[in-house]
Amino acid sequence: QVQLAESGGGLVQPGGSLRVSCAASRIIFSNYIMGWYRQAPGKQRELVATITSGGSTNYAISVKGRFTISRDNAKNTVYLQMNSLKPDDTAVYYCNAAYPPNYAYWGQGTQVTVSS
Repeated sequence: QVQLAESGGGLVQPGGSLRVSCAASRIIFSNYIMGWYRQAPGKQRELVATITSGGSTNYAISVKGRFTISRDNAKNTVYLQMNSLKPDDTAVYYCNAAYPPNYAYWGQGTQVTVSS
């Protein structure tokens, strides 16, 4: 069974930084597009960032220039470095592994709260 295990969430003050990680198992990690999504209370889940197997990245406009997605294929892990955090970044952050068109997997999510 595929597992995506997120870690690193928590409480941070506005302007602060946080890094969340997602360790994948039981997939050929290097073949997958990895992504981070988030869902705030009362809102739909939205794309934050994706990274292809070749390292090409894509970001939501709201996080571009503040967040950086990266991957370590040797460790089967994808990271999201979040800087200059704002209260609007508060959400549950979900890891996604996709191998279009047939396969997509989700982690259980990690809470990120930005508050003073």
